[in-house]
Amino acid sequence: MRQQWRLAAVCTVPVVAVLTFAQPAAAQLDAVTEAVRARETAFATTMAERDFEDFLTFISPEAVFFDGNEPLRVRDAIARAWSPLFEGPSAPFSWAPDLVQVLESGALALTSGPVRDPSGTEVGRFNSIWRRDGDGVWRIVFDKGS
Repeated sequence: MRQQWRLAAVCTVPVVAVLTFAQPAAAQLDAVTEAVRARETAFATTMAERDFEDFLTFISPEAVFFDGNEPLRVRDAIARAWSPLFEGPSAPFSWAPDLVQVLESGALALTSGPVRDPSGTEVGRFNSIWRRDGDGVWRIVFDKGS
């Protein structure tokens, strides 16, 4: 009887450990997902508030944004291409995430959602890849609209 109890105890410990650690990992992934959603929303706010300098802080120095089929490589090129979009009192478009997915490792995330013209009509969809950099801040490394 004592052998059976030991065997049951040895077999049960890994199962309990897996169940115990699965819950915090799922909760942690949910928290990271919401952090990325908040970051994307804050990024979109820079356009609405016409804050170009803040806009640039969301973009990795080595980012690639697609302008049609042509890639804009590095933040300086992106800044040159996007700065005219921040001229004037009204934003030419807006966006908001309706999809956020994070890798289990928590290192990369995808955000996607509708792009709307000033009247609110959906005119496209954005897709962005975010990376948590060494300083813990999420920055865009790839961006492509359609």
